Amino acid sequence: MWWSIHSWAGLKLSIFLGFILLTGTLAVFAHEIDWLVTPAMRVQPRDAPPASWGRLAAAAARADPSGRLQTIYAPIDPWFAAEALMQHGKKAPRRVYIDPWAAEVTGQHGWANVHRFLRQVHRHLMLPTKIGIPIVCSLALLLLASLVSGIVTYKKWWRGFFRRPRGGDARRLTGDLHRLGGLWSLWFVALIAVTGLWYLVETLGGQAPVAKLPAVVAQAPPPVGAELDRLAAMARRARPALKIYEVRFTGENGVVFLGQDRAWLVRDRVNGVAIDPSTGRVTAVFDGRDLNLHQRIAEMADPLHFGTFGGLATKAIWFAFGAMLTAMAVTGVLIYSQRLAKEARGTLLKREAAWSGMGRWAYVAVALVLLALILTPGAIGGAG
Repeated sequence: MWWSIHSWAGLKLSIFLGFILLTGTLAVFAHEIDWLVTPAMRVQPRDAPPASWGRLAAAAARADPSGRLQTIYAPIDPWFAAEALMQHGKKAPRRVYIDPWAAEVTGQHGWANVHRFLRQVHRHLMLPTKIGIPIVCSLALLLLASLVSGIVTYKKWWRGFFRRPRGGDARRLTGDLHRLGGLWSLWFVALIAVTGLWYLVETLGGQAPVAKLPAVVAQAPPPVGAELDRLAAMARRARPALKIYEVRFTGENGVVFLGQDRAWLVRDRVNGVAIDPSTGRVTAVFDGRDLNLHQRIAEMADPLHFGTFGGLATKAIWFAFGAMLTAMAVTGVLIYSQRLAKEARGTLLKREAAWSGMGRWAYVAVALVLLALILTPGAIGGAG
């Protein structure tokens, strides 16, 4: 029974599962891929104090005078440019890249990029989120089934961590590699499956409550230059330990400074200071340490799912194990096809055995992948 469960979970939706695992693995380094293909994102690190938020905002506003400043992001790493998002009504935002030391614009880019593509195709297949997220997150159930059934069917599995794969036979070698990769990635499979189930819970109505910021009178245009620097100084006085990584210019809540403080494994959005620019008054101070258990779980999900909490080091680990899971989706199909081809005594090709074993699920999986690619131009070109 357990072998049947493991085979079904790993075979029937292997094409779809492999696609989601691959896009998720690439999404770990999506920003770095954009850095490689977008020259404007690349800057030369300097041994000098960075430019102020006010200077960065002023440079973005000058570069795109027809847009309204929406958000400024600090560089991800020293060799990245700072990034500003400029609103253009109902059109998609534009990206303005700024040298974080000289406060000079290095270039502009549209909304669509590699990060946007990988994020949306991995998260909801370019479909409406209420439809796409449950489809993708249902794969977490397959991962859990594969995890449990794999442990049950692999007798004395704890002895296999350092067992060298045997050669001489393709089926034997593929099986040994599949088991070895499965053992070393047990923790990773469990982590991805649990966080995937959490995303499913959120989509089905289990979202954690988000604190609402006080409303303010909208200020147009948003503050830049010395005025923004004054607000940033106020934010630092209100939260001296806050490392500001993001500044949001909202019409409803004023200017919001977000980043990391003492709370561990949380997104930037739960640490910050909101200021009403029209009065110069701090309207809210929020701290990730004040989250309840439900909120804490929600804020931990993304850093754990994508491994972003430790910079390049954890990203590299998550990428390596993501690649291992993707390879296991492939080797699982190879094992099955080799087994069926052997049983058929050469009358059935391996690819035919794999395809026939997937049955109608193969067509469903291919259809979902093709649909996501077809919807891509419209989906990542919009403002959503």
